[in-house]
Amino acid sequence: MRIKSLTARVLLLTTVWSTVALVVIGLLISTLYRRSAERGFQDLLRAQLYNVINSVTIGDQGALSGSPQLGDLRFAQPRTGWYWVVEPLGTYTAAPLVSPSLGSATIPVPSVLEAPFDKNYERYYQVTDATGNRVQVAETEVVLDTDGRAARFRVSGNVEVVESDVSNFSHSLYLALAGFGVGSLIVNALAILYGLKPLDKARAALERIRAGESEQLKGDFPREILPLANEVNALIDSNRRIVERARMQVGNLAHSLKTPIAVLLNEARVLERPHGDLVRSQAEAMQGQVQSYLNRARIAAQRESVLARTDAEPALERLVRVMRRLNVDKEFELSISPHLAVAMEQQDLEETVGNLLENASRFATTKVRLSAAEVTGDVKGAEASARRHWVELVVEDDGPGLEPDQIREALKRGRRLDESKPGTGLGLSIVTEISNEYQGRLELSRGEWGGLKARLILPGVTKDVA
Repeated sequence: MRIKSLTARVLLLTTVWSTVALVVIGLLISTLYRRSAERGFQDLLRAQLYNVINSVTIGDQGALSGSPQLGDLRFAQPRTGWYWVVEPLGTYTAAPLVSPSLGSATIPVPSVLEAPFDKNYERYYQVTDATGNRVQVAETEVVLDTDGRAARFRVSGNVEVVESDVSNFSHSLYLALAGFGVGSLIVNALAILYGLKPLDKARAALERIRAGESEQLKGDFPREILPLANEVNALIDSNRRIVERARMQVGNLAHSLKTPIAVLLNEARVLERPHGDLVRSQAEAMQGQVQSYLNRARIAAQRESVLARTDAEPALERLVRVMRRLNVDKEFELSISPHLAVAMEQQDLEETVGNLLENASRFATTKVRLSAAEVTGDVKGAEASARRHWVELVVEDDGPGLEPDQIREALKRGRRLDESKPGTGLGLSIVTEISNEYQGRLELSRGEWGGLKARLILPGVTKDVA
């Protein structure tokens, strides 16, 4: 799964790296300490071995004599794994000397092939004694007198001492490294959050721009982010200039076409029928087409602007007031969620909703209802964006309504299902075009009153910004 959060990515990388590094460091230190402990243990046995050698002699009768005092009570306690043994070599016979800890037991001795002597004529090996202790043995052979009589000296120590020492050290080491690792991760997390805090400020500033509360990216940004903020402000200024230029050109074109079309309409009134009616109908159609395409060009020029924002409540209330004056015999209901804003120009919102209200009032029997609310859940069919909210506007009437095949016909440009009613047949198609330009959509169905229900999905903005 791809992680989209920059903070989460950095924290994950630092966590993984710190964990791997601390584990490797812990294993390395533990291994080095084990080697050092084993080397020290072997040096201790070697020192004890030569203490025993220095304490033993051969008497006149050929007997081994001596009482090594190694300064360690474990050589005097049974079954400790700490032993020393002196055995005669050669043809002479003498009783061996053993430490009180060994008693009558023996230490297994491997062959020279299994554990050879080194250049100092010493060898070290591990065996298991009669009581189950794993012991490390240091062994050598020494000539004790001028007659060439020699003896084999062995000193052993319990390996459990080394293992226990290494285990205690490793336990303390891992606890210390774990505490250090957790502390380091906390400090890294705080440092990362503090370092990325200016990005949160930039995000909040962009949210204010998108909500229409600001026109530029304002804030005290660090050197690394300041160039980005300047570029965003330059882009917004450029976008604003493009929108204004497009609006000016649209206005100029509308003004230049207004007079010729008006002349055609005036001339059509004085022409004889059917020629006058033909010219008039074509001029009106041309007027509607020109206005529609001018609207589309204007919307296309500014639909990506982050500054397009209209508060829904005052705009919709104004439309409903106008419709009540024009249709005094009809009842108009209005329901608007508080703090609702639409991400589109006011005149586009008024044109789309106005066309729907006009169409509903034309076919309604007694009442029309307009409701506006924020959409909850996913918006299917619209070009949804993670940065955009959506607003649902519903216009219902209690008229005859439309069947599914009639709905498809009604959405076609210039189609009028009821020729007895006034109009050009362009209203629903204009609503569809404007909503599509804003990445929204129009849906028609039968409402709960039996009439037509027009559901308009438009992009919205929220006032709840950071």
